[in-house]
Amino acid sequence: MGKILRVDLTRQKLTVESLPEEVLRKWIGGRGLGVYLVFKEVNPQVDPFSPENKAVVATGPLTGIAGIPSSGRWCSVTKAPLTNTIHDSHSGGKFGPELKFAGFDAIIIEGASDKPVYLWIHDGKAEIKDATHLWGKDVYDATDRIQEELAPEVGKSEAEKIKVALIGPAGERLVKIANIMNDKSRAAGRGGHGAVWGSKKLKAIAARGHMKPPIANEERFRKIVAKSMELIKKSPITSEALPKYGTAVLVNVINAHGAYPTRNFQTGVMPTADKTSGETMAKEIVDWKKQKEEICWGCPIACARYSKIEKPPFTGEGGGPEYETVWAFGAQTGTDDLAAISKANYLCNELGLDTISMGHIIGTFFELVEKGKIPPEKLRGLKATWGSGEALVELTWRTAYRSGIGDDLAEGAERLARKYGAPELAMVVRGQELPAYDPRGVQGHGLAYATSNRGGCHLRAYLIAPEILGVPQLLDRFETKGKAGWVKHFQDVFATLDSLVVCKFVTFAYWSDVMAEQLSAVTGWDISKNEFEKIGERIWNAERAFNVLAFGDGEKYDTLPKRLLEEPMPEGPSKGHVTRLGEMLPDYYSVRGWVRGRPTRAKLEELDLKWIADKLAESGLL
Repeated sequence: MGKILRVDLTRQKLTVESLPEEVLRKWIGGRGLGVYLVFKEVNPQVDPFSPENKAVVATGPLTGIAGIPSSGRWCSVTKAPLTNTIHDSHSGGKFGPELKFAGFDAIIIEGASDKPVYLWIHDGKAEIKDATHLWGKDVYDATDRIQEELAPEVGKSEAEKIKVALIGPAGERLVKIANIMNDKSRAAGRGGHGAVWGSKKLKAIAARGHMKPPIANEERFRKIVAKSMELIKKSPITSEALPKYGTAVLVNVINAHGAYPTRNFQTGVMPTADKTSGETMAKEIVDWKKQKEEICWGCPIACARYSKIEKPPFTGEGGGPEYETVWAFGAQTGTDDLAAISKANYLCNELGLDTISMGHIIGTFFELVEKGKIPPEKLRGLKATWGSGEALVELTWRTAYRSGIGDDLAEGAERLARKYGAPELAMVVRGQELPAYDPRGVQGHGLAYATSNRGGCHLRAYLIAPEILGVPQLLDRFETKGKAGWVKHFQDVFATLDSLVVCKFVTFAYWSDVMAEQLSAVTGWDISKNEFEKIGERIWNAERAFNVLAFGDGEKYDTLPKRLLEEPMPEGPSKGHVTRLGEMLPDYYSVRGWVRGRPTRAKLEELDLKWIADKLAESGLL
């Protein structure tokens, strides 16, 4: 759309800006553009909750482009309170395209308001509105109230088409795992972005528009759309498995490989995993009548689930749970009660919490209790034991409101474990809780965890695809040789993909050559496969450099919890294995052109990042 909205909350001022094409071609949009803007405008050492921190909400050039598969996404970029890293978090649903249709490619949020506010963006216009009456309201209630409040401006028939991204009570209370929700059940979930909004007293952004981004080359566009859709249909993952069983189709697959983290990564096998699998969900809790409403904008894959629990005490309904959520509240806590898992998921949606971190932290807490690290008076009658569905629900709302022991859980697994004298029990990287794959059973994926710039994450480089699913080819999951090259390649491609912004699930059907062609057709640029991947490498190196300036990031942080490096998997198909990270890191630094986990001047200048190299040199870090 060619416009960026700058929102100064301190002065309650709005400014419309543009960016040079040279910047956009190097950084694209979404994650890349957000990283560029944050690096240019934010001191890497800033407190994430300071008014000096900024939050970028960004779409990409493919967002809202009808015909491009799975292009209904947006992302948030900021310095995250959970990790102190530069951090991007992505969400699906329908908010991203609506923001684009409202006339803006991105929003830069700076300063902090004295009172709660929300933004209203519509057809090229923007306003700051009072949100005092919305502060304290949960995600569902606040979304409905905003739509009702704005209905007179757009007409009653249009009110439901207003899409809202917002924080819940968790973000207002600066919970470090608070997320930004949109469309009620979609989440920019990791890192605590919702808490950054909370620190700025920003409750929500509402968007509605009728503007459509232009296509530069219509004929080229039609051809690549046809090719993309054909490839989506040919892939059994995108055409069969995900539409039929959702992301939770992975539960039985990962468990069968002995890489399904159970009871805080004490083992990789959950004997009763099938009780919470995608297959079981499809039979027992998916509400197929409402399923279509949950599908993200422009998505032919349709993996999203809408579920309903009708039997007390865990009644409820809403979007999800997804695979990561099923694992986090399930195997990670030793729970196989699908109703309790679903209820905890619904609460996270309502209160604005990252489901991965929330369930993971509860698993950490259960092990702390098991090992006698939590004083009995802290429990106050809470049944904090493996498999307790009641505890899942109780601890979720307590965390959102920082009530009792929930105040400790709200700080994240690393701070929780450290406070109670057992830091080794925190299964984190750079302060962010690891997701649903035990790296002792997938060596390359372990390297991807350890080197992730935003902290423990499966989506910086999804090596599960080649190491378990055989996409684009099947690799020996226990082999370490050659994995560094695979990890770098995935990291670079995914960084550009996150800048388009499209869903990573399309990579089960096609890769960077097709995405480069999509980008070229839409923008009119002639982006080759090599340039596409070089853009991702630029983004990756910029992120690492920001972290170096922020806290001295490097080889010290490119590691995994001691349990995963030194304690062999005790049972199952991955029995006897540890993550052999030391065999892969030197190769990784070599293929990256880094020294001791840090970019060199030569590498940065090769990527047109001399200005970043100069900043590192000025700080004595190069």
